[in-house]
Amino acid sequence: MRILITGATGLIGSEIIRLSIERGWEVHFLSRQRKRVGEENTRVHGFYWNPATGEIDLRCFEGVDAIINLAGNNVARRWTERYKEAILESRINSLRTLRHALKRSGNKTISHIVSASAIGIYPSSLTELYSEDGPLAQDFLGQVVQQWEREVDTFSALGISVTKLRIGLVLSNEAGALPPMIKSVKTLTAATFGNGKQWQSWIHCEDVAQMFMFCVEKKCKGVFNAVAPNPIIQKKLLKEVARTLRRPILLPGIPRFFMKIILGEMATLLYSSQRVSCKKIETHGFSFSHTSINSAIESLLT
Repeated sequence: MRILITGATGLIGSEIIRLSIERGWEVHFLSRQRKRVGEENTRVHGFYWNPATGEIDLRCFEGVDAIINLAGNNVARRWTERYKEAILESRINSLRTLRHALKRSGNKTISHIVSASAIGIYPSSLTELYSEDGPLAQDFLGQVVQQWEREVDTFSALGISVTKLRIGLVLSNEAGALPPMIKSVKTLTAATFGNGKQWQSWIHCEDVAQMFMFCVEKKCKGVFNAVAPNPIIQKKLLKEVARTLRRPILLPGIPRFFMKIILGEMATLLYSSQRVSCKKIETHGFSFSHTSINSAIESLLT
């Protein structure tokens, strides 16, 4: 198996590369840093691209069976108007650069693209349980994810099967939401956002990487929620981290208005609540390694 990865240096991409090497897969990855271009080792090869200008080395497609698309600017930054444009454009331009390059290359080996999406496509709710056919959010993030998914759907016109994984809160001790949480617990400055009753549909980093690879191997098509089977409320997530680290939670919840002053519109992410079902991917045969928050946190912190 040979795959092409965009966003390979990120949290999920790095894990997919590690697991691919273990399985004996070959990996091509795209990078905007020319110093990373060239042969990394016998199984991992880097190629230059710049989605902002549409530049790409067409050799990246040679012998590739499937594309894993993870490209897109981090949403966990203050949402200035300029950065909001960058969040959307980074996702759309990456996919358009790939699609236009595939047309030019005349590639006949690539039959499948598995693209990242996000559970931010669902409205915030404290009561609903969302499956893949759930309602769509109309806020900024919801609209970004909808446009992102529509763009990857255009690959079907090239005869390429499309899979979209709507990713939840990814847990890793390397990056993402967990390291700042660990730091705050250790320094006794941890607190929930609001009352902490908002749902956190989480997934262990290894499981989400395995899910991308599973969809490539099994040629799964369509939309799947990339979340673990047991969502929890934010308060319980924080308490589990504190329990594992043997630290107390001393501070009251942080009011929404306070975080909005600090972070602006991006503070919405901290108070958003999506309880999301993973039944569909399970019915396709995917098995999670981490189904409870206890085992997931312990595997990362001990």
